Amino acid sequence: MKALPLATIAELCGGTLRAGDGARTVTSVNTDSRKITPGEVFVALVGEKFDAHDFIPQVAQSGAAAVIVSRVEEAWRTLPCAIIEAGDTLLALQKLAQGYRRLHNPLVIGITGSNGKTSTKDFARAVLSRKFKVCATIGNLNNHIGLPLSILRLGEHDDCCILEMGMNHHGEIKVLADIAQPDAGIITNIGVAHIEHMGSREGIAKEKGTLASAVPADGWVVLNANDDFTATITSDTKAQVVTAGVGCGDVSALDLKREADGTSFTLDFSGEKVTTYMPIPGEHMVGNAALAAAAGWKYGIAPAEIAAALREVKLTGGRLETKHIGGVTFLDDSYNANPDSMRAGLRTLTSLGGAGRRVAVLGRMGELGEHAVPEHRALGQFAAGLNLAAVFTVGDEAALITDAAHATNTSLATQNFTSHNECAAHLRSFLKDGDIVLLKGSRSAGMEKVLSHYQAP
Repeated sequence: MKALPLATIAELCGGTLRAGDGARTVTSVNTDSRKITPGEVFVALVGEKFDAHDFIPQVAQSGAAAVIVSRVEEAWRTLPCAIIEAGDTLLALQKLAQGYRRLHNPLVIGITGSNGKTSTKDFARAVLSRKFKVCATIGNLNNHIGLPLSILRLGEHDDCCILEMGMNHHGEIKVLADIAQPDAGIITNIGVAHIEHMGSREGIAKEKGTLASAVPADGWVVLNANDDFTATITSDTKAQVVTAGVGCGDVSALDLKREADGTSFTLDFSGEKVTTYMPIPGEHMVGNAALAAAAGWKYGIAPAEIAAALREVKLTGGRLETKHIGGVTFLDDSYNANPDSMRAGLRTLTSLGGAGRRVAVLGRMGELGEHAVPEHRALGQFAAGLNLAAVFTVGDEAALITDAAHATNTSLATQNFTSHNECAAHLRSFLKDGDIVLLKGSRSAGMEKVLSHYQAP
C-alpha cells in the first residue's frame, strides 16, 4: 500500500480516530495478530470462534501503528498505537479497500469461475506484466476478507490489479465486485463447484455472471468460448465481450501437442497466429492460458509477447505441479477439486506420454451437498473408463469413487485408505519407475500429505 496518513485511513474506512497521531503514515494492513510487523494497521475482525479484539495489547506491543476496532476499552488508551473506532470491522476493511482502490485508481481485472481461477490469474499476471506493473491475488485470498487485503497490497507504482473472486453462496460476487469496481473481467467456466449452496448450474452461472454485469460499458469481459453458458452471460453484460477457448473463440488455441512436461500450441488472435509452449500439462490449462492471452491482447500486448510470457509462466503451488521423485512422476494438483476439475485432471493424466502406468490418488470433493454421493460415484465410473492402472482414494467419502470404479471395471486396481500415511505406504510398494501419479482432492482432503508421507524416510 502506498503511504497514507492515519487520518485518511480513518476516513476511508468510515471510522473515527480515537487516539494517536492522524498525520502518521502507514503502508500496510493486516488481519492476523500473529504476523504483525512494526508500522502496520491491524484490523480486529470478529469470527464465529474468535474475536481479534482479545489480542489488541499483544498487537500493540508487536509494533502496530494503529488498530481498527469496533469498540474502545479504557485500558487500550495507554497502548503505544493509534486507535480507530469503526463499528463493524469487516465492513471497515471492505470500505478501506474500496476507498483505496478509488484513490489509487489502477486497472482492475476480476477473475471468477467454477474452475481454474487461480491458474488463469497466474497466466494473466504473466501476460499483463509484459506491459504493466501488476499486483495480483496471493495464493487463494479471494473472499470477502482476502480480496480487500489484496487491493490494499497495491504499491505506489502498481498500475494493474488482478483479483481472483471466489464464492460459495448467492450474492458473494456482488460484494466483491462492489469493493473492486472492476474495469474488466474474466470468467473461466460454469461448472458444478459449490452446487450444494447454489442449487444448479443455472444458479452458478447467474452468480458468476454478476462479475460481467459489474463491468462498465467501456470495459470488457473475456468468456470461455467452450462453455455453454457464455451466451447467457453475454446477454446480461453491457461491456464488450471477447471469447477465448480451445479450438474456437476470438482467441483460440489450436494444434495442441504434448511435450515432456508441458504443452505446445498455436494461439490464433482472430487471424494472427503465434506458436508457444507452456511448462504445464493439460488441455484445460491451455484453455485458461487462452483466456489470459485474450486479456493481454485487449490491452495491446503483441501476440509474440503473449507467447513469450506463457513460456515462462509459473503457477501457484498445488496446481498440476510436476514433481519427479525417484523414478516416479507426480502431478500435484492437490489444492482443490470438484467434479469438473477432477475429470480434467484425470484426462490430463491419461494424455501424458511415457511407457509407465497411470495411477490416480484421489480425495473427497467438498461442497456438493445432496449431489455428493452421485457425483463421487459418477467420478469413479468415469475413471474406470480411462486407461488407468489404479485408482486409490483416501477417506470415507472418497471410498465411493473406488467402489464405483471397481464395480465398473473389475480389472482396475482399486483401494481405499483411511489415512494419507497408509496410502503413501502402499504407493511405495506399488509404484514402479516410469509411473505417473495424479494427486487430487478438495482442500479439506489434504492430498498433498500423501506426497509428504511418500517422501518421508
